[in-house]
Amino acid sequence: MSQQLVVNIGREALTLILMVSGPMLLFGLVVGVVISIFQSVTQINEMTMTFVPKIVSVAVALLLFMPWMINMIVDFTHRMYALIPTLGA
Repeated sequence: MSQQLVVNIGREALTLILMVSGPMLLFGLVVGVVISIFQSVTQINEMTMTFVPKIVSVAVALLLFMPWMINMIVDFTHRMYALIPTLGA
């Protein structure tokens, strides 16, 4: 097992993590910014007002992107299992 292979697997794993978590993080970010702008315009400083919409938006993103996320993770896992026989000493 070469160092380059280990680095490539690690890079691919980190890229997969970013791609899979990206939609949920973006949905939460957009909703958080919109609510923050609304709070600054209306001068309502309620801390709990941001939590429920963020949680709902992340849950919606999870439901929307779940099939794609599962396919990405399963594809990565299949590639890793296919790589096992080539790792012989």
